[in-house]
Amino acid sequence: MTDTATESTAADSAGQRARLTQDLAARLAQLSLGLSVDITTAESCTGGLVAAALTALPGSSGWFRQGVVTYSNEAKMSLLSVPAGVLEQHGAVSEACVLAMAAGARRESGARVAVSVSGVAGPDGGSAAKPVGTVWIGWAVGEQLSAEIFQFSGDRQSVREQAVVEALHGIIERLDSMENNLA
Repeated sequence: MTDTATESTAADSAGQRARLTQDLAARLAQLSLGLSVDITTAESCTGGLVAAALTALPGSSGWFRQGVVTYSNEAKMSLLSVPAGVLEQHGAVSEACVLAMAAGARRESGARVAVSVSGVAGPDGGSAAKPVGTVWIGWAVGEQLSAEIFQFSGDRQSVREQAVVEALHGIIERLDSMENNLA
């Protein structure tokens, strides 16, 4: 494959992710309004991209509470009350960390739903245990916490964009479940 073909394929994938992100954000807006829930975000490797996707929609102030970017461990501890022990024992890219981030974001903001993201976007920073592309995403819906690990491929921007898609998709899944339980 030529460099031009590779660049074209990457641009097509990025365009598809951008459209999917917009569609997911619109679906999330409908669900949030229908269920009368508000959302907050706590982001590390995505650097606010989840919040940006949500606030790109007109009227998002009706269901989006706030977003925080906690890139450093110190920010995770001071803004989200992530225990130092979690970071020391498990690291920032871990299930324990994103669960603590989601719970802290929900608690600190007063929102009913929170999503958190922490990972290794690259191109550096990976290890054998946590290679580049490893991303943990956590969700807090009321008192229920859950998390999933993902292994994304591609460059730094691609890893971040894929994480945004999965973060939004995860919120939608959980709110769909909430909606079905209320029906």
